[in-house]
Amino acid sequence: MRSAKDETKNPPRGKDGADAGKPSRDVGGALRQAYDETLSETVPDDLLDLLKKLD
Repeated sequence: MRSAKDETKNPPRGKDGADAGKPSRDVGGALRQAYDETLSETVPDDLLDLLKKLD
């Protein structure tokens, strides 16, 4: 159980000094990797056919 005084305390720190409540991975790097993987995916043929019909 937490008291009102707990709200003013600093969050616990992990072994490496990072905040224990924050994810340890690099969010920017993960987003760049997901973006790069998305760019390398091929467009399905049925979607290409549908786009050709719109022209």
